[in-house]
Amino acid sequence: MDESKPLKVRLTFSVILVGISLLFAAIVTDHWAVLSPSVEKNTTTCEAAHFGLWRLCTKRIFMQEQGPKEKSCGPISLPGDHNCSYFKHFTPGETSEIFEVTTQKEYSISAAAIAIFSVGFAIIGTICVLLSFRKKRDYLLKPASMFYTFAGLCIIISVEVMRQSVKRMIDSKETAWIKYSYSWSFACACASFVLLFVCGIALLLISLPRFPQNPWETCMDAEPEH
Repeated sequence: MDESKPLKVRLTFSVILVGISLLFAAIVTDHWAVLSPSVEKNTTTCEAAHFGLWRLCTKRIFMQEQGPKEKSCGPISLPGDHNCSYFKHFTPGETSEIFEVTTQKEYSISAAAIAIFSVGFAIIGTICVLLSFRKKRDYLLKPASMFYTFAGLCIIISVEVMRQSVKRMIDSKETAWIKYSYSWSFACACASFVLLFVCGIALLLISLPRFPQNPWETCMDAEPEH
């Protein structure tokens, strides 16, 4: 076996662990998108919101003057009364009518379900890599690389579903939200896709047998898999 192969595998796996950490951070946090409502000229407070895959959080904050005739609600980091509730379709006992009315429930459920698949693929891939370290079971690196690639694809699909959900929310006439921006949880999900997908492909290439380096060599001359 190539002497540098174990080092390459460990370096790639270290980057993959960073991607998995970003994946978990994106899934468990509520800062995928920040929503700003339309504001009245004679009001001093407004209710902004941010949400993730599972919860919607609203915050009543003071508005900031942007110009002689413009006001904006936020930023969301300003202090104010904060309230979070899980989406009704995940916890029937709680209420989150704003989200239920202004978006398709199927979008939220689909984004969460696909994200769970991504976590599952990442966990299985990690198990395969850890097992490959024992007794030189290098053949487990190939399925591990595919699982990481699938995890990356699933999370980017979840990102796109969430993006469409936000657009439908803003376009709906039944909602008070008129502006939106993506926040750091969304960025974590996108970054995890890049790391998992790229490193999954890299791990697959590393796990392949050595190709012939000279014209007179054949693939049979390569060192066998353990």
